[in-house]
Order: sequence, then structure tokens, then C-alpha cells
Amino acid sequence: MRILIVEDDNTIAHFIQKGLKEEGFAVDHVDSGEDGLHMALTEPYDAAILDIMLPKLDGLTVLQRMRERGVTTPVLILSAKRSVDDRVKGLQSGGDDYLTKPFAFTELVARIRALIRRSTGTANPTSLSAADLTIDLLTREVTRGAETIDLQPKEYALLEYLMHNKGRVVTKTMIIEHVWNYNFDPETNVVEARICRLRDKIDKDHDPKLIHTLRGAGYVLKEN
Repeated sequence: MRILIVEDDNTIAHFIQKGLKEEGFAVDHVDSGEDGLHMALTEPYDAAILDIMLPKLDGLTVLQRMRERGVTTPVLILSAKRSVDDRVKGLQSGGDDYLTKPFAFTELVARIRALIRRSTGTANPTSLSAADLTIDLLTREVTRGAETIDLQPKEYALLEYLMHNKGRVVTKTMIIEHVWNYNFDPETNVVEARICRLRDKIDKDHDPKLIHTLRGAGYVLKEN
């Protein structure tokens, strides 16, 4: 999953960025409203974290322009403004959630995951499943049948992305954009390599096979 952070306090931004990467997210950070709007309009994100008090363009204006342009990316407003009026204004401007500073990082991650679940229509709030494969979104434990599967962080992020898009074909470009980040080299074969490793761990010695390659199109996780 790919997250955009628009925050001019670099200490806070780097703290969030580091934590989200450790949670398996791909993260981009910009420090002005103008750059944030540009990124939101031109790059695909699964969620965005947006400060209100920003240089060049304030966060509420960024939100309004995103929604006017049809960008539906879920947005968590992260602000030092704590009044009810400020929260209402943020939500009315197009925000999907509002978290005040200072904040607990665990709560921020929980809220981001909740926004992504709502936007992708995930029915179960704590897990994803396909056949006998299950991901526990809270513990990040992956099991197939009675077997616990040990995944590296990027393997987990890749599997989670495929599971969120179960039954839908995702291209190599889409995977790079959502699992890595916008400045990742698209010519690398890292996607193919990670898919191969993931297939070995998920599908080897198991039926049905879940991860499929559609030559010339991309990859799909499906149960049959």
C-alpha cells in the first residue's frame, strides 16, 4: 500500500515515514501544499496524511482541489488544531478522518488501515483471505491451512496488495507504484523476482494455486 505524507515539520514527517515503512507501506513525503496537490493529482495513492498549516497552499485548499478534480484517495488530516470547528471544517472540506497532534503512532496506523479497508470495500476489518490463505492485518501473520508462512516485509506488502485486489489483474507498474514508490526504477526485474519468491512460499505444495501470471497483462490472485 502506498501512502502520501504532506507535512512541513520534517521531524514529524520522518518519524511517520520511518514507522510506516517498517509496517510495510511504500511512502512518499513532500513538505508543501503545492507539491502535495501535484503528487495527489498525478500519482496513485491508497491513502494520504495531510497537515493543514502548510507553506504555499494550505491543507484545506489542497483537499478541496483534490475533490474538485475527482481524486478519491482517502485523506487523514493530521493537525495541531484541536477544536470541534476545525475538525468539522476539515471533514467538510473532503477529509475522511482527523487526528490531532500529538498522536500515538499505533493509532495513526490503525486509522490509515481503516481508511484503506473502507476504500477497498474489505468486509472483514482485521483479516484478508483467499481459499485457505489468511492474512491477519493486526499481527501481520500469514497462514495457509495450518502452516504459518514467514514473509519478508516487501513480500508481505506485495501479498497484502494482491489480496486487497483479489480477482483483479494488477500490472507490474501498479505493483511498483503501490508497493515501492514513484521513483523506483520501472526497468528492474524486482517485481518478477518477488512474485516468484512469494509464489514459492504461498503456492508450493498447496492447492489451489492462488498467484497467477497473465502474460502481457500482469498478475492476479484468485481462488480458481
